[in-house]
Amino acid sequence: MPISSHQTRICKPADLAGLPRHTRLVGLDVGTRKIGVALSDPSRRIASPAGVVRRAERFFETAGYLAEFWKGEAVAGIVVGMPLNQDGSQGPRAQACRQFAHNLAKHFDVPVALWDERFSSVAAERLLLEEADLSRSRRKELIDQTAAAYILQGCLDFLMKPLVPDIDDEDDNGVEEGGQSDDRGEEPDQTC
Repeated sequence: MPISSHQTRICKPADLAGLPRHTRLVGLDVGTRKIGVALSDPSRRIASPAGVVRRAERFFETAGYLAEFWKGEAVAGIVVGMPLNQDGSQGPRAQACRQFAHNLAKHFDVPVALWDERFSSVAAERLLLEEADLSRSRRKELIDQTAAAYILQGCLDFLMKPLVPDIDDEDDNGVEEGGQSDDRGEEPDQTC
């Protein structure tokens, strides 16, 4: 994937709907030590866990590890989970994810969207515990990539919904004027 050197391409999740057909999206659950990775199918209907990347000391090394997951795939965009607080505000983790998304957008020549990931790890843990009935050690191995798939699936489901005009001045990505967000996405810095 080519490296972009000029502009940051942080966009609204809704902008990902305009990407070329039969291309994939990547979902990332960014942690301090590990990053869960998920890939969509080419029709962008189903998200699947793809693996986990350990974060390196330098961003470009981490980006290289991430690129290995989608090497040879037609990836057209990246969805980064944004861990907002319960009230929709951004804490230190959300700011770190926003910076990571900016770095991704500068490094890769694809648009990057931020997606509200509140409760994604809780939902992934519940799925692995109740539905898959996995042991604690196996859940620990799978939680990050399962959370990435949960984040990406939320965005894919949002993109599948027909666009309905907002009647109360709410952005098309679910973030209201005061920075509060519902469960559909995070306010972008710039449209793709």
